[in-house]
Amino acid sequence: MLNITVHKIAQIVLMARELDRAEGEFRAFVDRLSEEEQASLVAVMWIGRGSFEPEELQEAISTAFEEATTPCADYLIGTPHLSDHLENGLEALGLSAAEDEDELIRGG
Repeated sequence: MLNITVHKIAQIVLMARELDRAEGEFRAFVDRLSEEEQASLVAVMWIGRGSFEPEELQEAISTAFEEATTPCADYLIGTPHLSDHLENGLEALGLSAAEDEDELIRGG
């Protein structure tokens, strides 16, 4: 079970697409997440890039906790194609951030 909402992941996806102008906002948002939310976020990203399978979600979350040696925002910013991996991870888990992203873009 994810310990972060799809809506929060959608916000992170949108900021990740605009890191050149939104890095400060991205860092502040990720830093405000709980450790559980950060571990779930990293797990979704890992599933999206193929490091774990969707059915290994709990193992991915546990691994994210165990291997959290750098600040989460730093780790994510250093990950190429972050927004794609997050969206792919959600899709692999049977979730979608598309509606949340559209709502956020419209300012809802």
